[in-house]
Amino acid sequence: MKKDTQSVKTLSHKNLTEKYAEIRNHSVEICRPLEIEDYVVQPVVDVSPPKWHLGHTTWFFETFILQSDFPGYEVFDPQYNFVFNSYYETIGARVIRTDRGNLSRPSVSDVFKYREYVDRKMSEFFENGYLTASLEPLLELGLNHEQQHQELLLTDIKYILGHNPLFPAYRKRPASKEDNLENSGMIHFSEGIYEIGFMGEGFCFDNELGRHKVYLNDFEISSGLVTNKEYLEFMEAGGYEDFRHWHAEGWDWVQQSNAKSPLYWHLIEGEWMNYTLNGLQKINLSEAVCHINFFEASAFAAWKGKRLPTEEEWEVASGHFNWGKRWEWTNSAYLPYPGFTKEAGAVGEYNGKFMVNQMVLRGASEATPSGHSRNTYRNFFQTRLQWQFTGIRLAQ
Repeated sequence: MKKDTQSVKTLSHKNLTEKYAEIRNHSVEICRPLEIEDYVVQPVVDVSPPKWHLGHTTWFFETFILQSDFPGYEVFDPQYNFVFNSYYETIGARVIRTDRGNLSRPSVSDVFKYREYVDRKMSEFFENGYLTASLEPLLELGLNHEQQHQELLLTDIKYILGHNPLFPAYRKRPASKEDNLENSGMIHFSEGIYEIGFMGEGFCFDNELGRHKVYLNDFEISSGLVTNKEYLEFMEAGGYEDFRHWHAEGWDWVQQSNAKSPLYWHLIEGEWMNYTLNGLQKINLSEAVCHINFFEASAFAAWKGKRLPTEEEWEVASGHFNWGKRWEWTNSAYLPYPGFTKEAGAVGEYNGKFMVNQMVLRGASEATPSGHSRNTYRNFFQTRLQWQFTGIRLAQ
């Protein structure tokens, strides 16, 4: 996820410093079940090694706060800017994304030392009163940036372990209950003028700003998400063999990838199994389908004689259904809201330059950190990607 902005109103100074420690510790907790070998693996270009996430989120605070605003600060290692810069052209050269898995050095222990060093310096930064009111939005942005990477971290860990032929479990605990799947049918909304976009106090990303009016025709949207049972019916009806349901680019993807099911589904001895964070398990038919791309979501909707909602419809309707189990594909291209402007400097690279060739997802997922979701949040990914915790809500 790649987003950015200032908050409309930040947390209090004390709450920000407490939140810093809480969020930074949570990243470490996510990695606690891992073996040392798991930290370096990069199976595909879209997945970053856990070690890199830990280093990159630390680099953010060092680069954007400590180096510029902590008098006399000495960087932990001058080479780390090259290693942990993600895509900031303003900041300088960097390791290309495909090579992140080749970084056997710095070691995992070195990365944790880096985190400890920066956290200690940030603590001194707070204690010495260097956190001014003008810096608080940047700090809060850094915290939300780390929460984004916490979701990506868990998503990437699942991909790493889920593509290990032994299907090792990330954790051994009962799966969370799916309590938001009650589907009472379609919810109707009358045509009219509605408003969307962030409004009020608290943090949001800049791609949510610019609250504006939209005109919507009559529409209906499902009260529940599509389940594994419903998606399996699509598969058994030959959904992956019938080009009529697919976009042309989606049909190319099906043929080139030989796709036959959602990511992590495996047909073993005639029975569909699903790799979960708890390991390989039988498909739970009542759960919301997960790890499907935009092409699959659109094809399923076409097969059902329906469509995906637009992001405007989703936001307007979001107060009338439960959301948060899956990131939900919309039929909206990721574009700027009216009046959108990029921030100055490196921070301005964080969002606007990605507003092309991607589709909007709304909601949140089981991997989203607590307190990091709202109904105006605009997530976005390329149409072919499956590895995020994505699902389907139908509209018509």
